[in-house]
Amino acid sequence: MAKVFRSSVVNAPADAVWDTIRDFNGLPTWLPPVAASEIRGGGPSDQPGCVRVLTLGDGAQVVETLLALSDENRSYTYDIIESPLGVSNYVATLSVTPADDNRSNVQWAAEFEADPGQDGEERADFIGTNVFQVGLDALKERFAG
Repeated sequence: MAKVFRSSVVNAPADAVWDTIRDFNGLPTWLPPVAASEIRGGGPSDQPGCVRVLTLGDGAQVVETLLALSDENRSYTYDIIESPLGVSNYVATLSVTPADDNRSNVQWAAEFEADPGQDGEERADFIGTNVFQVGLDALKERFAG
């Protein structure tokens, strides 16, 4: 089982950051590689079991299911059911905790198995750098200044 983890301090209160990332259908508003997101069936995007279809900038699609969402813990957990990432049994959690009154710690972690012919460590580095860190940097920039 491969693991990837990234975290970053964002210069905004935890509730403000959570308001930005809470919408399971809202990735295009803050994660640059995601060009579009759609909830299959058009249901609410905060209900466990809803499925989002992400379209990346290159046209590739990633299909994910919301497994859990907690406003109390400011976190959600999801899995990937289809993707071009070369992974299976992928489950990730995105969470926000207060660092102090005006700053937040955003954490993004995942575990997965690399598909046959893929290297788990290489896949973890790719996801950590090109998805998680890009998203965390975008959040920092969004709340800078």
